Amino acid sequence: MVISMVDDGEETGKRPEMLLKMADVYDDEVDKAVASLTSVIEPVMIVFLALVVGSIVFALFLPLIKIIQTMQQ
Repeated sequence: MVISMVDDGEETGKRPEMLLKMADVYDDEVDKAVASLTSVIEPVMIVFLALVVGSIVFALFLPLIKIIQTMQQ
């Protein structure tokens, strides 16, 4: 596709315009790919962070629960 667009641009004498058009097309493709990748990664990151925060909270409360149990006995 790139080679044919450059060839067409050279034949018509509008190579810079054709290169800018190709750059816009590829820029749009990259933006779409990044957006789709972000939409896939976002839920995974949320679950991962929830597990990390949950384990930290559990680690903080476990000694407190053991202290309360020993004080009750």
